[in-house]
Amino acid sequence: MPSLQRTTRLAPSPTGALHLGNARTFLINWALARQNNWQIVLRIEDLDSPRVKPWAKQQAVDDLQWLQMDWDTNAGLQLDDLTPYKQAMSMLREKHLIYPCRCTRKEVVEAQSAPHIDDHELCYPGTCRPVDFSTICEDQPDAAWRVVTQDQPISYTDAFAGEQSHNVSQQVGNFVIATKAGLPAYQLAVVVDDARQGVTDIVRGDDLLRSASRQLWLYQCLELTPLPTYWHLPLVLGPDGRRLAKRHGDTRLSYYREMGTSAEKIIGLIATWSGVHSTRVPMSAMEFKERFDITKLSHDPVTFTDEDDQWLTNN
Repeated sequence: MPSLQRTTRLAPSPTGALHLGNARTFLINWALARQNNWQIVLRIEDLDSPRVKPWAKQQAVDDLQWLQMDWDTNAGLQLDDLTPYKQAMSMLREKHLIYPCRCTRKEVVEAQSAPHIDDHELCYPGTCRPVDFSTICEDQPDAAWRVVTQDQPISYTDAFAGEQSHNVSQQVGNFVIATKAGLPAYQLAVVVDDARQGVTDIVRGDDLLRSASRQLWLYQCLELTPLPTYWHLPLVLGPDGRRLAKRHGDTRLSYYREMGTSAEKIIGLIATWSGVHSTRVPMSAMEFKERFDITKLSHDPVTFTDEDDQWLTNN
């Protein structure tokens, strides 16, 4: 039997411009794929419609190409065809694994019995969970849909971060898989897309380590195989130790492009952040791919400094 073709994906979300932290993750993802003969799928994750910026879709593609990355397949936009997500929802309804919920965020906050570990995540207490799932009808206007979770750890081995175990029920409870707007939520969409596009290796930031257990639960609920291998990489932080964001100044790739910074300088900085070089030296993506070694990548987060910014803008 022939071995499974390993495949990864570059999946920018057009809710804003790509910044240096995004670029590092994408470049490492691309380098791993090209080193190991994985196929690369480009997918624009545009389901978060209230936050999607129309201009950001093409700019994400332009930025990746400017950084000399390529891909083998273009999966296009998620919004172009909602059928696969609707089919997954139907299967979960038939298995009595999902139910509608009309709780507001405020109501969920007020129902918390204790502060949650992450201020952006709430543990849903099961307010709308029915006793009899067979009475639930498909037509549920103005309702989100939540998936039933089990109070037990979901474990997996991350190819970079090592052994992981997370109790989804205790962390977030029955989490949302479809929004009140009738669109699939991120957790469902990413599982459906990765499975149907043959993605076997998922490379992304380690802020999503806990999220992987939720996605593996959906793989199990939807009876999808094979399970993917995750590679969760440390993030790029600002000098204050917080995730790179607007508060740290303008770190968008488009900003540096407009300043006249070369792609080779961006790649060279990423190389110093990735154990390729000890000093900042301009480098092509092909050179980065030839020299990058995942075993030499630090497990500690990277700090973007004022000196980094000065080096990029000193043309």
